[in-house]
Amino acid sequence: MRIAMLAAFAGIVALSGPAIALDKVTFGTNWFADPSAGGFYQALADGTYEKYGLDVKIVPGGPQTNGALMLLYRKFEFFMGGDQIGNYICAESKLPLIAVAADFQKSPQILMSHPDVGLDQWADLPKARPVYVGAGAVQTFYAWLRLAYGFSDDNIRPYNFNSAPFIQNKGAIQQGYLTAEPFEIERQARFKPNVFMLSDHGYSTYSTLIVTRTDIVGQNPDLVQRFVDASAIGWYHYLYGDNSKANERIKTENPDITDAQIAFSIDQMKKNGVVDSGDALRLGIGAMTDARWKSFFDEMVQIGMIAADTDYKRAYTLQFVNHGVGVDLRPK
Repeated sequence: MRIAMLAAFAGIVALSGPAIALDKVTFGTNWFADPSAGGFYQALADGTYEKYGLDVKIVPGGPQTNGALMLLYRKFEFFMGGDQIGNYICAESKLPLIAVAADFQKSPQILMSHPDVGLDQWADLPKARPVYVGAGAVQTFYAWLRLAYGFSDDNIRPYNFNSAPFIQNKGAIQQGYLTAEPFEIERQARFKPNVFMLSDHGYSTYSTLIVTRTDIVGQNPDLVQRFVDASAIGWYHYLYGDNSKANERIKTENPDITDAQIAFSIDQMKKNGVVDSGDALRLGIGAMTDARWKSFFDEMVQIGMIAADTDYKRAYTLQFVNHGVGVDLRPK
């Protein structure tokens, strides 16, 4: 009886003791809530961030948002970058931003064409007229397409996130995102477009980079490590586990997204190894290597995107990745 009373008393003391404070973190994404940020929503929804001592707020982005600016102005602690180009530009401008993980090993950037009109092979695409691309693409991946494959600037027409012109013009091609536009084309126009991932044809950038400020890396590396590790685990759970809570959060943040689009997006990410492929198979989701940062830098210098004398190593650090975190969660 005495032992039981002591045990009960100890439990009461433990329950009444002060709770361990979580570190508050604001994470900005670069688009509306969707499965392309699914691993982050998963880590929030299933308590992984909390297990790592983090109280995370996810702020969705959109076409008019500037996450890098929000990061610089200390509104965010972390931001979901697009691809490596933004980080090279920060390095060139000596801005205090740095990539600490690459949660997508492949860029989901695509080109689409109509089937059975002579544009069914990658080699056919430079002859397409017109080419619908957004303003941000003209000096980035389209500049690479121009240099590497002979695409013409004369064929460019603006893409403003409306695929109607592409649907109407069978001789056209259009940029898109693997997890989004192909689904919408099939839903709206009732045909399945040809889909060409740029990463399958030499556009070797990482994507969905976790970006933070250099002062956070220097002053609070433990915070960075916990966010990177918890996010990686979130991605494993989102791809291979029960992702229902994360998807409910995504639908709450973005009521326009449907269960069908979510299922399509996850299927495409898994089929194409967007998240879990290449070096990530051995080193864990978020993996990066010096070799890939150097090779893509050389490509961007070649097209005139980045100055050759840029200290590109300012753009990233391998300090927080390649530790194999979460690899045991991948189905055998």
